[in-house]
Amino acid sequence: MRPQYDLNALRRQIPAVQSCIYLNTCAIGPWPDATRHAVAHVADMLAEPNRLSREFWAILSAARENIARLINAAPDEIAFMPNTAEGMNVIAHALPLQAGDNVLMCDQEYPAVVYPFMNLARLRGIEARIVPHDGGGLTLDLLERHADARTRAVAVSSVEFVSGFSNDLKAIGAWCKARGAWLIVDGIQSLGAAPLDVKAAQIDALASGGHKWMLGPMGAGFLYVNRERLNELAPPFAGALSVIDAENYLDYNLTFQPDARRFELGVPNAIGLAGLSASISVLLSLDIAAIHEWTLYLSDALLYELERLGYHPFVPRDCGHRSAIVSFTTSDPAGVAQASQRLSAAGIVHSIRSGYVRFGIHGFNNEEDIRAAITALGPLK
Repeated sequence: MRPQYDLNALRRQIPAVQSCIYLNTCAIGPWPDATRHAVAHVADMLAEPNRLSREFWAILSAARENIARLINAAPDEIAFMPNTAEGMNVIAHALPLQAGDNVLMCDQEYPAVVYPFMNLARLRGIEARIVPHDGGGLTLDLLERHADARTRAVAVSSVEFVSGFSNDLKAIGAWCKARGAWLIVDGIQSLGAAPLDVKAAQIDALASGGHKWMLGPMGAGFLYVNRERLNELAPPFAGALSVIDAENYLDYNLTFQPDARRFELGVPNAIGLAGLSASISVLLSLDIAAIHEWTLYLSDALLYELERLGYHPFVPRDCGHRSAIVSFTTSDPAGVAQASQRLSAAGIVHSIRSGYVRFGIHGFNNEEDIRAAITALGPLK
């Protein structure tokens, strides 16, 4: 199989792959050249703010448009956020939840998903209902077994950060819609490497940082809010930019912006957003669906070899919930540390999470990267 884009041309744009075998996008994504240039360009502008022009504001507008295009949203449904955690906190506190209501999530969620609702349990008396995962993620069977009449929301990642389990957001979204529950999604472990249509999946809100699969800078992300449900939310915070007529500073008119910008409090990370926008442009030019197809092909090849050599993947090759994250462990706890040492010695960048060796395969990876990882690991001893 060959990817439906010029893989070698993409690799030439990403300096990190020239010096190592980078299989760790699930932790932090390497920047393309276009991202570095965009960051430098805006930094040059801000170094001499007296020379700021319309181009500066156009760059921020383009960032909002590119983010919206990535998830099939409208630009006015996007609020800039510094990271996933802040976006998840904002939406959690904005939801119309009352004491006794519960929010469902599985026990494989990243803390940025869980802690906002645990905090709401402390502040408002809701229940953060954490249920055992099913094969590495959240399934309809779990929802049916653990939901009740007071289930008001489901919080879930598009892809789970340890297991690599790709949750069926369309099915979960339909389930939530039928029961009048909110669907809140953490998209950071898939956006940029797999298609996600917030409308088709009936997602009410989605938060994501841009520094993983979107290959953007740290500190630049967003919150999507479905405009059809915007007025059901109560903005938990207010700032100079979250209200209309924002430049009439001494009027103190607390009338919120009519769109998702009501959740933006102050000056955005212009440098980071310029870089994120550039990264997204690169990925969109390749076609996210084509990237997804290629990464699944590579993950299938990696899983085949891991299973053949005696390693234990979290999400097996024959599972219908595979993603670009491949995690594996060994029967002997010491085996994970040994495997990690062999990979590091071979210059293969990876991560360890919760007793698993974890790989993140992006569109710039190739078959040689997979072969190198398998060669470094060798048979399980």
